[in-house]
Amino acid sequence: MTITVLDSYTAMRATLTAPLAERPDLLRRMLEPTAGMYRYFPGTPDLVQLHHMGGGFRADRAVDGALAGLEALHDAQAWDRIEAAMKAALMVQLDATPDIRVPDIQVMIVLGDHADPHFMDVGLGMSGNGGISGYIWLAFWPSPENLARLEATAVHELNHNLRYSNVRWDPETVTVGEHVVSEGLADAFARHRYGDLGYTRIGVPSLHDNAVYDKVIGGLGIRGMQNFAAYVHGDAIAARFGGTPVGLPTGAGYAVGNRLVDAYLAHTGQQAPDALLVDSADVIELAIK
Repeated sequence: MTITVLDSYTAMRATLTAPLAERPDLLRRMLEPTAGMYRYFPGTPDLVQLHHMGGGFRADRAVDGALAGLEALHDAQAWDRIEAAMKAALMVQLDATPDIRVPDIQVMIVLGDHADPHFMDVGLGMSGNGGISGYIWLAFWPSPENLARLEATAVHELNHNLRYSNVRWDPETVTVGEHVVSEGLADAFARHRYGDLGYTRIGVPSLHDNAVYDKVIGGLGIRGMQNFAAYVHGDAIAARFGGTPVGLPTGAGYAVGNRLVDAYLAHTGQQAPDALLVDSADVIELAIK
């Protein structure tokens, strides 16, 4: 079991300093080692298009300040910090759950697109995907808030990767409840390591909003990934990816997931690493009694 943080800095710098016409192919070559994270997509997805949709820097047009942003991320030692954080967190997790399956994990760090209002204003300049076993994708714009959370964000995604290397996720039958609880578990693990920096930023504004809590709780039984993005990510992010708004703010499911998992941990006396593989139905049952 190895965690490999890919040298995307060198590849991104080469991409951003190349003639514009050459940049998409250079970016595609950089992304190729993590193509397996899209293995459940129909057909052969375009890696550059998916990179752009996820908030990664543009390779199809020049964006002022992108190279400076990359250097700021590099100067903050993002690659070294994330690698160290993930390896230390893995040891903590294995102390609690020594028999879990741990895949070899490829970690791709990319510069976010600071010219994309959705990425910067809705997503607060950061995004991650760790739910596909063996792959973690992280996008950052190097604001002070995001640089402070590099380790916590990476550890959140590591928690997802370890959970879904051992717990089956079926896109057709998975529930809102499973996804919401998984976000709460990942934040709880990140908070176990880094305190309040472990809260996913988009969920913080709704942490104590009881109307948001009640609406998400009412949707916990909805099945099928295609049906529930807004309950987890909120209307604006769901709409970005073709989902249906339901009247929820950005990060609603993260806020509710934290409340559910905190209630579960308090009830059971467990720490976050102990709960990695807990059945989401058990969390919900105990938390909302």
